[in-house]
Amino acid sequence: IGQDITARIAQEQEYARLIDTANAPIFGVDVDGNVNVWNQNASAVVGFTSKETMGKHLVSEFILNDFHASVQEVFDKALKGDETANFQFPLETKGGARVEILLNATTRRDVEGHIIGVVGIGQDITARIAQEEEYSRLIDTANAPIFGV
Repeated sequence: IGQDITARIAQEQEYARLIDTANAPIFGVDVDGNVNVWNQNASAVVGFTSKETMGKHLVSEFILNDFHASVQEVFDKALKGDETANFQFPLETKGGARVEILLNATTRRDVEGHIIGVVGIGQDITARIAQEEEYSRLIDTANAPIFGV
């Protein structure tokens, strides 16, 4: 008994292309926290290629030390089916810079519904945060008392 799965394979390949070329950083981890998805935008934002990240532990390798516990908690919750939206955390770039990411962490399941990992769809909000900080600084400066002579 055979079944033609050509259409299903083509659809899976199309989904893989959509993820890889999406205009947002997308990464996935398995149940052990090791990277198994890393799209082109994640590479552009952080500077590490998918080849450099695959199989490495996301939290211990790419998250700043002060945020290991909070990021790991989000992933642990997603691995139990409790997804998180709009979680802000920093990633460390290949050059050592800090990039702020706003993340939606979604549980990944296999065809039988078993949890197999987490996919994160993010947004680089580094520039927005810098603008907000500059705006606050300007407001504070404008509201500071002026002492004349």
